[in-house]
Amino acid sequence: MNDEADRLKLAYQRDADWLRWGPYLPERQWGTVREDYSPGGDCWNYFPHDHARSRAYRWGEDGLMGISDRQCRVGFSFAFWNHRDSILKERLFGLTNGEGNHGEDVKEVYHYLESSPTHSWMRGLYRYPQAAFPYGQLVEENRRRGLAGAEYELPDTGVFDGGRYFDCQIDYAKAGPEDILICLTISNRGPDAVPLDILGQLVCRNTWSWGCREEDCGLRPRLSLRDGAVAVDHPALGAMRFEAESCDRWLFTENESNSERLYGVPNEQPFVKDAFHRVLIDGDASAVNPSGRGSKAAAHWRLNFAPYEEKVIRLRLRRPQTEAAFGPAFDALCAARRAEMMVHYEPRLPADKPRREVVLQAWAGLLWSKQFYHIDQRAWLKGDPEQPPPPGGRQRNREWGHLYNRDIISMPDKWEYPWYAAWDLAFHCVAFAEVDAEFAKGQLLLLLREWYMHPNGQIPAYEFAFGDVNPPVHAWAAWRVYKMTAPKGSRDIKFLTRVFHKLLLNFTWWVNRKDPEGNNIFAGGFLGMDNVGIFDRSKPLPGGGVLEQADGTAWMAFYCSSMLAIALELAIHDDTYEDIASKFFEHFVAIVDAMNSRGGSGLWDEEDGFYYDRINYAGDSVPLRLRSLAGLVPLLAVEVLEAESLERLPGFSKRLRWFLDNRPDLAKSISCLVSSEKGERFLLAVPSTERLQRLLQRVMDEEQFLAPFGIRSLPFDYASKPFAMELDGQSQSVSYEPGDSSTCLFGGNSNWRGPIWMPLNYLIIEALERYHYFYGDKFQLEIPTGSGRKGNLKDASEYISRRLTRLFLPGPSGLPPSLGEDWPFRQDSRPSLLFHEFFHPDNGRGLGASHQTGWTALAARLCQLTTNRDLGVTICNLPDFLSKKD
Repeated sequence: MNDEADRLKLAYQRDADWLRWGPYLPERQWGTVREDYSPGGDCWNYFPHDHARSRAYRWGEDGLMGISDRQCRVGFSFAFWNHRDSILKERLFGLTNGEGNHGEDVKEVYHYLESSPTHSWMRGLYRYPQAAFPYGQLVEENRRRGLAGAEYELPDTGVFDGGRYFDCQIDYAKAGPEDILICLTISNRGPDAVPLDILGQLVCRNTWSWGCREEDCGLRPRLSLRDGAVAVDHPALGAMRFEAESCDRWLFTENESNSERLYGVPNEQPFVKDAFHRVLIDGDASAVNPSGRGSKAAAHWRLNFAPYEEKVIRLRLRRPQTEAAFGPAFDALCAARRAEMMVHYEPRLPADKPRREVVLQAWAGLLWSKQFYHIDQRAWLKGDPEQPPPPGGRQRNREWGHLYNRDIISMPDKWEYPWYAAWDLAFHCVAFAEVDAEFAKGQLLLLLREWYMHPNGQIPAYEFAFGDVNPPVHAWAAWRVYKMTAPKGSRDIKFLTRVFHKLLLNFTWWVNRKDPEGNNIFAGGFLGMDNVGIFDRSKPLPGGGVLEQADGTAWMAFYCSSMLAIALELAIHDDTYEDIASKFFEHFVAIVDAMNSRGGSGLWDEEDGFYYDRINYAGDSVPLRLRSLAGLVPLLAVEVLEAESLERLPGFSKRLRWFLDNRPDLAKSISCLVSSEKGERFLLAVPSTERLQRLLQRVMDEEQFLAPFGIRSLPFDYASKPFAMELDGQSQSVSYEPGDSSTCLFGGNSNWRGPIWMPLNYLIIEALERYHYFYGDKFQLEIPTGSGRKGNLKDASEYISRRLTRLFLPGPSGLPPSLGEDWPFRQDSRPSLLFHEFFHPDNGRGLGASHQTGWTALAARLCQLTTNRDLGVTICNLPDFLSKKD
């Protein structure tokens, strides 16, 4: 144990609420579905960025790398003005789905650098240009470039050239559960003397303007100037004191909409949300309340910086007390909290410095991406008593009226995807298991609670369509988190039992809704890989027919194998679970048989040695011979059963033996290995040994799926020979696209037609390790294909893992490939990493959402587990690879 571990233990024992305050303030509340009351569901245009500074939010707040209490009742964040911008920099700017040439996209440079599990220490970095922020230029240039062009980012505008920007390092440290030290270090990186205005803002979320009947609604909090600081009087949080060291003045206003600016309607009172913008930029001194009170307050500094000068600003938010807020003890405590974080993490950090940075910053991104998320779906549909009723015809999520969310949830990306996504969250929890085991388990349980899960058993997907379908990876995540978070013999069986019971409901929903023919072939719905196919697979097929999905069916086999593993574990403690274990065993075998044998060969194509989707036209099945990551999902469904362990489960073992003896038609789907040392070992997997060998030949082939930085989502040879076929009288084609998407499917902001995606790569690595556990060194393959160098399946998994971790490690230029060769911040003594949504397979550049640390934080686990042992093979030299491909 250590100081940070003690704090974490106290927090979950409810002895001291060290988790009450954290980075829970959203980075973006505008443009979200929950703030959208438009007739047609146009959330981006209903609440645009231009309204955000002037319009009160209904369901949350936002700010720039800020903090709040766990229900976002009071939030803190910084705001900046460089004397050239037309908008006070209170929040991150980005393009909407319609403005970005590849969908929504944040256009800022910021990094989550450090965080302890209790947020007793956090560090972030925001880079603020000294030139006028190029809002219009970013919009116009991305519109001009279109789908075929690369995204035009903030560094591309030249505003960071010559070091003419401020590095704003934001540190948070807790002296106690409700005593937060805030330190801002501003560094002028440029050669010019420049001014900068800084606001340290405290804002009370508006819960009083709607007439709602929820908890804490109706009572207006009060912030007021008292003894040179801000006294906080909040009906739920009680009394607090907000102090600032040597600020020039305090500003006060109300967190209420400026109806005059927004709608041309006179304001009911003079002090409104955008008052600080109007004071600084418009010079309107009357915008703020001269009596020093309101529901939004700010400490204001007017600073001038000499070339390359650095200055420090300190603030504190705490319960009222007489002890001095600032002084030498302030800095000493900040240093102590950071040191305690490092002591806590040290046993789990890699030895070499570059990998340590990857792990630290991946964990920081995970922890910073915890966000307050709030929606009462019934109230959202009905509207608030003191507001105009929502327009008729609003259909979004109408069947989810039971849903009530008011929780801290791990976000995929706090700007681009500031809403939970079911399958993303499962991967987040596996990454979180190393950092905060209780949070990981709590998140998995949360989406299964009755106020989230639909009464029919469906898990909510994401706010744009709660009823969409994400890959069923929840059971796998629960099983992995269970095993990762405690040594054998002391694992949390209560957690596993709770998860399992709720997952039974969800599994039944899948079987009833997604296998309508009852033939163990699953289809229909959004299954995660957006535009990987030649058409939108969640909609009716061109020309009719029923789509039989290789990945959809394999995901269900994966679900079965995970549920089987959980049931067998529970049966050790309670033999009544042996029956349900038998059910999942037989269901798994039935799905495997359907994938491999139904109609002769199932979804397997013997000629190509690959699994494909098929379209069934009234019994006439046509394969879609599009090789993609979807055809590799069958690799994931693999589980190993050992006779030695099964002897403890006589009921299940008896059923297994009966099945093997009496169902030879299905028993062929089970491989058995007899070892003189450990007895029998059974392999449950979709591909046979021969089919596994053929699939892995493609996986490890650099002309197909193996890229310098991991496994591609579409084979490289489609660059010269795109896939094409006639469908419903029209020619359809898919080609290798290693960068951003050139289609508008699912908004065009993600691309599964070539790039590397961390979650699927991670699952393939794990699967190869399980195959190796069964086959051992007897299974050999070329690594890579055609090299003549042989290795086992463990070697193959490590080989892929090492390629993936290269994304974040310094390359020949000294920069991580994920940042790109034109990254302008080369002078940093410590690399500031980004964890993108997906990656260019051939040069490693990060693509899509730039802060999707949730599932990309799996890279931290790879850095921890990947060894430096000699694999007998050589990771390809990137320049040689690129020249060969050119």
